[in-house]
Amino acid sequence: MVLTVRAAGPSDTTPVAGLLRAARPHLVVTPELLAWQAAGKPAERFGMQVAEAGGGIAGVARTGLLHESAEPGLGFVNLVVRPGERGRGIGSALLAAAEERLVGLGVRRAYARVDDEPATISFAERRGYRPGRRSVILGLDLATAVLPDAPAPPAGVRLTTAADLPDPRPLHEADLAAAADEPGDVGMAVISFPDWRAAYWDRPDLDRTLSTVAVADGVVVAFTVALTDGVDRYLSGMTGTRGGWRGRGLARVVKRASLLAARSAGFRWASTLNDAGNDAMRAVNGWFGYRPVAAEWRYLRTLQE
Repeated sequence: MVLTVRAAGPSDTTPVAGLLRAARPHLVVTPELLAWQAAGKPAERFGMQVAEAGGGIAGVARTGLLHESAEPGLGFVNLVVRPGERGRGIGSALLAAAEERLVGLGVRRAYARVDDEPATISFAERRGYRPGRRSVILGLDLATAVLPDAPAPPAGVRLTTAADLPDPRPLHEADLAAAADEPGDVGMAVISFPDWRAAYWDRPDLDRTLSTVAVADGVVVAFTVALTDGVDRYLSGMTGTRGGWRGRGLARVVKRASLLAARSAGFRWASTLNDAGNDAMRAVNGWFGYRPVAAEWRYLRTLQE
C-alpha cells in the first residue's frame, strides 16, 4: 500500500464530507461547512490533513485552535479513518502530521474526540491521550416520532425564530448566559459579539428559520439552535435557558417548536450531542423520544510544556 499524507485542498471537501458522513451518519457535515471552517473562522486556524491510499481518501485529521478557551495554548485534533482501511498505519501517519501542525501553531495541549469503541480508545491511549468527559449522541426518527405536547410558555413570553430577530445580539447574550454553567472539559472565555457572529451566526449549516427562541421584554430567555445539511438531517447545536427562567419548561417549548418546523420542512432525522453528566438536558431529549445511537470521549494529550 502506498500511503500519502498531505494538506487538504478545496477539491477535497466533497470526498472528506462523504467520508465523515459514512463514519458518523448521525451527525451533520457538508462540503460547504468544511470550506467555511477553513476560510470563515481565521482565529481557529482550521486545517485538514488527508491520507490517500489506493487511489482515494482513506482518512482525515481535522485540527485547529480552541481559540475561545479561557486557557491559552489549547487545540484539537479529530481523526477519522474509513472503517475498511483501519489497522494499516493510516491513523498513526495522520496523527503524527496533525500533532506536528498543532505544535507549529503553539498548541501545548490537544483535545481529541474519540469514539466509545475499544479499538479507537486503545489507539488513543497507546499514543498518550487520556480520557476526559463522555458524551452521548442521541437520535430521533423525526419522520415517525410522536412529539409530546409541551407546556404553554409563561405569560409575557413569545416564540419566534432566529431569522425573525431584528438583531442577533439578544441571542448572543442568551448563548453566553446559558453556556456559563454548561458541563464540559474546556472553560470558555467570554466571546465578543463580532467573534460570535463570525463563528456561529454566519456558519453555513445554521438554519435560522428552524432555530427557535423564546423572548420576554426583548430578552431571549431560551433558545434552540438548528444545524442542518439542507436535505434531511437536523442537528441540535445548542439548547439553553437563562438562569432565572429555568424550571418552567422553556427548553421543551423551543425544542418542540423547532422539531415540528423541521419535520414540516422535510427533515427526517434529528440528532443531538449530550454531555453524559448533563442529566437535565438528557431528560428533555428523552421526553421527546431521543435514544442513544453512539457515544464519544474527549481525550487530552500534552504536546509540549
